[in-house]
Amino acid sequence: MTTNVVFGLLRVAVLVAALKAANGEIADYDVAAANTYVWIGQGLLGFVLLWGTNELAERVRSGDVVVDLYRPWNLQGALLAEDVGRSGYALMTRLVPPMVFGMLLFPFQFPQNAFQWPLFALSALIALVISFGFRFLVDISSFWLLDNRGLYGFWNISSGLLCGLTVPISFFPDWAREMLWMTPFPAILQAPIDVFLGHGDPARILALQAFWAVVIIAIGQFALSRAVRKVVLQGG
Repeated sequence: MTTNVVFGLLRVAVLVAALKAANGEIADYDVAAANTYVWIGQGLLGFVLLWGTNELAERVRSGDVVVDLYRPWNLQGALLAEDVGRSGYALMTRLVPPMVFGMLLFPFQFPQNAFQWPLFALSALIALVISFGFRFLVDISSFWLLDNRGLYGFWNISSGLLCGLTVPISFFPDWAREMLWMTPFPAILQAPIDVFLGHGDPARILALQAFWAVVIIAIGQFALSRAVRKVVLQGG
């Protein structure tokens, strides 16, 4: 939580400096919206666990995943349920504190109507499912790569920019912004923030998130079904 707040202060300083250089507004962001974007983003980062732990990949490398596959459950569904439980704790320790910190100490753009609060909660929950779907795919790539640390590192480096954590996606050139919104990446972080700020049509944003959630989970289930058919002998 402390680390989130420290990095949030650095990000606020950079964004506010950029806004002042641009006469106080860039795209649809003023100082209050930029502060809100930063503190919600810092909170969501731990809630959706964007960068994951690579724990499942390590179990694949060690062979311990065989125990998981023998259990009478769907591995993807079980891990998703576990991740939802983890997010409940992260809600109180990683999401709420940075938001409250930003609300108390910085100009903050609150939702214009009460409906945006539950819509934001729903959007954040769908974002969690999409984030899990990506992390699951990165992890089970170990069935084919054996050592997925290169892919895991690439995801950690690129996801922040693609998801709207580094800078708001509306700061991008028109062509890049339109291309990114055709991918599932903004649905992880930028979409919940836009719902909270009232940027864009919330119904369209939620529908887009729901679509990508179904697609990513389905791809993960297909990849898992292929992975369990593959026998890997490593180290003799």
